[in-house]
Amino acid sequence: MHHTKTVITGTGNYIPAVIKTNNDFAVNIFYGEDHVPIKTDPQIVVDKFKQITGIEERRYATEDINASGMATIAARIALEDSTCDPESIDQIIVAHNFGNVLKNTIQTDVLPALASRVKHELQIKNPFCIPYDIMFGCPGWIQGVIQADAYIKAGVAKKCLVIGTETLSRVLDKYDRDSMIFSDGAGACIIEAKDASATHSGIMATAAMAHCADEVGYLYFGMSNHPDADPGVRYIKMKGRKVFEYALTYVPLAMKQCLDKAEVDIREVKKVFLHQANEKMDVSIIKALYKLYGIDEIPKDIMPMSIHKLGNSSVATVPTLFDLVRKNKMPAHILTQGDLVLFASVGAGMNINAFCYRV
Repeated sequence: MHHTKTVITGTGNYIPAVIKTNNDFAVNIFYGEDHVPIKTDPQIVVDKFKQITGIEERRYATEDINASGMATIAARIALEDSTCDPESIDQIIVAHNFGNVLKNTIQTDVLPALASRVKHELQIKNPFCIPYDIMFGCPGWIQGVIQADAYIKAGVAKKCLVIGTETLSRVLDKYDRDSMIFSDGAGACIIEAKDASATHSGIMATAAMAHCADEVGYLYFGMSNHPDADPGVRYIKMKGRKVFEYALTYVPLAMKQCLDKAEVDIREVKKVFLHQANEKMDVSIIKALYKLYGIDEIPKDIMPMSIHKLGNSSVATVPTLFDLVRKNKMPAHILTQGDLVLFASVGAGMNINAFCYRV
């Protein structure tokens, strides 16, 4: 029986410099899926949007940086934080969904894989450091962590660099109200094998689910809502109501499955790091999770939220949020050694995943 623990030894993030406020969208003319202009005054649309999602601001990358560049910056910070030698990394796992989208181009660039470019940028020479990408919708970073955990526990790897990076600002349709949700950013972590006799920290259990019947069409690449838009250009599209209902049905179940696998009581959980997609949705998910255990009142400050100022940066939300809390950048949220935390995400596929971690 091997006794290896999978421990997060370093984290980092890249939060882009450009701040886009809700008022920046109030000048847009929004169209519906039927290509008809939405009659409601844009300012009212924007105000209602904030009530539902909690988003006030989001971040966009500047033109001179792309997804792999942001990933590299977050990775450097995580490497420094972990004090591990970059040459000792066995795998670089980069989660994204759109590759490098160069400003003002309509093709995405994924050749070579973003992970290969990150390895290049970090100047890692070790040929046995294997870089590859994961496309798993918004839960991509957590899926990368789940894979790193599996490789480490199988004895195939000792150290993995897992990154989530995305420039959604370059694939959004400005005529679509949903465009206000999306944001750019990157988050990274170093995951290392540690002897169980030397640490109590580590990943305790993981869970994942995928539903690909009707759900496969809930998030997709589609045409602009504008009637005269170029039909050859595609944008990120979402059936918001469907995503909301789906997430509320299945995310709490996956989170419970993860806690049950870890054989821990939900009352032990100190923080839940949930994909920052929509404040109302996240609050509903967490309430539903506690209800599964017959608990009506959710603990105060159980769920850190960065969505108000950072929006939904897809694969980057969870690692960025964890990094901010871990480095005491969110005063209401402090982690101490031995704390039990739960991570979970939901996104295109539709995919859901979770992991339970002892700090």
